[in-house]
Amino acid sequence: MTDTPHFPLSAVVGADDLKLALCLTAIDPKIGGVLIEGPRGMAKSTLARGLADLLASGQFVTLPLGATEERLVGTLDLDAALSDGRAQFSPGVLAKADGGVLYVDEVNLLPDHLVDLLLDVAASGTNLIERDGISHRHSAKFVLIGTMNPEEGELRPQLLDRFGLNVALSGHTEPSQRGQIIRRRLDFDSDPQRFCVEWEDQQQALRERCETARSAMASIPLDDAALAQITERCFAAGVDGLRADLVWLRAARAHAAWRGASAIAAEDIDAVAEFALRHRRREPSPPTPQQAQQPSAQNSTPSAGEGQWGEMPAQALPVGARRDVPSWPKKP
Repeated sequence: MTDTPHFPLSAVVGADDLKLALCLTAIDPKIGGVLIEGPRGMAKSTLARGLADLLASGQFVTLPLGATEERLVGTLDLDAALSDGRAQFSPGVLAKADGGVLYVDEVNLLPDHLVDLLLDVAASGTNLIERDGISHRHSAKFVLIGTMNPEEGELRPQLLDRFGLNVALSGHTEPSQRGQIIRRRLDFDSDPQRFCVEWEDQQQALRERCETARSAMASIPLDDAALAQITERCFAAGVDGLRADLVWLRAARAHAAWRGASAIAAEDIDAVAEFALRHRRREPSPPTPQQAQQPSAQNSTPSAGEGQWGEMPAQALPVGARRDVPSWPKKP
């Protein structure tokens, strides 16, 4: 039985910031995944599922909101262990997600004990199950993608920081794009196979661009000059810990590879700044005289009316900096 095709990432209208963040995570999974914030009905799961198609395994596993601990980590059959001396392991969600994407919808509503388990496994890349003196260990390296509606509750700080990148979606969409979004969705629903065939060239181009960047990334140095800029800006933003510095540097290198560059440039650092800082920023950077004369906006609020779900706040970039939006494969 053939699986139902999923909506191609290349066919998504707008949402360029989120698509870029997902592609950077596909290029370097060590960035640590993406937390997607936004109201209901913004196709967050559609976009998250599109990431799996850019990874080698293509594996996409969803953690249900009401999942039990055994469903998450797996189970050990003690009767089998007593009879033949070996523990029989029944894999859970973590084992199935190894090498792929673990998707958690409404991650802010996940019970605390499951959050603790996720934190341990995400940090170690290994899942350890122990029961009555019998244990089983397996690899659990996955890209963690979480979605949440901030109006329904906050995310625990420990898990919030575990997500490498953070993107906010706005529910405001321009009328011209709304019609295009609905039309593509209707076309997909009426014949998913045909729709995916029509977009296969664009989707393959996106896969190849990510694969090329993944291969080239190792030759791009994590240089001291880029790190110095990032650490200064993390300090100015008042972030806790050092995870932001590491994530930002990795994401900047992945962006350089995405551009086809051989070294990290200022534009790479600027392009991913808000992705790395948005959920970690504690204190605003001191304004320049020019910024002090301009009206300010809340750092945590996405702008409205741009892209499918809004672009990143303008203040995420230094004054005078330019954001390069990636050129996505377009359907003729």
